[in-house]
Amino acid sequence: MSRLTGFLVGGAILVGATGLAVFMVSQRPEPERVPPPSQVPFATTAPAQAGEGAIPVFGAGTVRPRAEIDITAEVSGKVVWVDPAFQSGGRVRQGQVLFRIDDVDYRREVEKARANVKLQRVEVLKVEEEAQVARKQYEQFKERQAESGEASEASPLALWQPQLEAAEAALARDAAVLAETALNLGRTAVKAPFSGVVRTESVDVGQFVAAGRGVARLYASDAVEVVVPLSDREAALIPGLWDLRAGDGNREVVARVVADYGGRRYDWDGYVDRVEGALDEQTRTLDVIVRVPEPYGSGAPEAGDREDGDADPGAGGPPLLVGKFVDVELEGIAPDAWFRIRRPALRTGNEVWAVRNDRLRIVPVEILQRLDDDVYVTGGLEAGEQVVVGGIQVGTDGMEVRTASAQPE
Repeated sequence: MSRLTGFLVGGAILVGATGLAVFMVSQRPEPERVPPPSQVPFATTAPAQAGEGAIPVFGAGTVRPRAEIDITAEVSGKVVWVDPAFQSGGRVRQGQVLFRIDDVDYRREVEKARANVKLQRVEVLKVEEEAQVARKQYEQFKERQAESGEASEASPLALWQPQLEAAEAALARDAAVLAETALNLGRTAVKAPFSGVVRTESVDVGQFVAAGRGVARLYASDAVEVVVPLSDREAALIPGLWDLRAGDGNREVVARVVADYGGRRYDWDGYVDRVEGALDEQTRTLDVIVRVPEPYGSGAPEAGDREDGDADPGAGGPPLLVGKFVDVELEGIAPDAWFRIRRPALRTGNEVWAVRNDRLRIVPVEILQRLDDDVYVTGGLEAGEQVVVGGIQVGTDGMEVRTASAQPE
């Protein structure tokens, strides 16, 4: 092959390749035009829920008895009878006889004391007669002395006054002994001082019990108490807390006690009875005492836990047992306007970022209470207003934002 032929072949290949390249470039698809990302920051929001009336103050505590005492015998002796209800978990009423002590010796002592009283009454009558005779004799003697011009005073002993006083004192002594023996006889029947539930018991027929030694423990069943530790900020939300007096029956501050039982939640109505007079040294909280009357009156299931067959919500419910850990909702103060927001919406410096017309507004608020994922505040918010709960970490007042509602939890 000549050099000319080689140049021609090479030129043809080069021209063909160039044409093919031009053709392929002309047939390529147009690139998709993507608009540049927005520079407006994206924020996740949730509504601020406006509240009406009293602010709920939430707490928790353990149920304890209103009153709890040791049952002791006031006299010693052998137990001859025990009430079947007088055992651990048994319920007794006020004045009910719990157990009896053998009273034979105590009855004998009463008979002796009664006999001594009768004998001493006779002795008093004898001394009174002797005193009357002595006074008559002295009057006659005094008349004879007056006729002879002599006069003298009779001694009290001659008139039997000390003897009479001694006899009367002995009668009073024997009467007191009779009263004491009768009282001891009555104490052989040990009675319940109030209606309650037997926590522990260690007495049985044939057992010897000593006076003053505890044999059982009884707590009152008419009411229980729940000790609710609150911070000073939370306690300040309870109206008139420091004006309450223990046991005065003031039920102005109502409370609701909620407990879990068998997979369902039950509640009982109560009230704030008082507040402890000092801070807890370890937790730096105030102990608010909530009293629940009739804890054995069956709690009512909460609205969300009621079943179709619950004609009477309180029927068949459990009692509020001592030692149970419960949640407590107290009725707090009622400001003009307050809001419940999610905890992430609260910013440093007690501020909330509200979104108004796609613009960020910084709203100062006052914190009333924190509870789990919720915060109760007052401030310049509006009912249902969207507040930022995520998406942006830095914001300025008036900054434009894009929003999307957060999923409810």
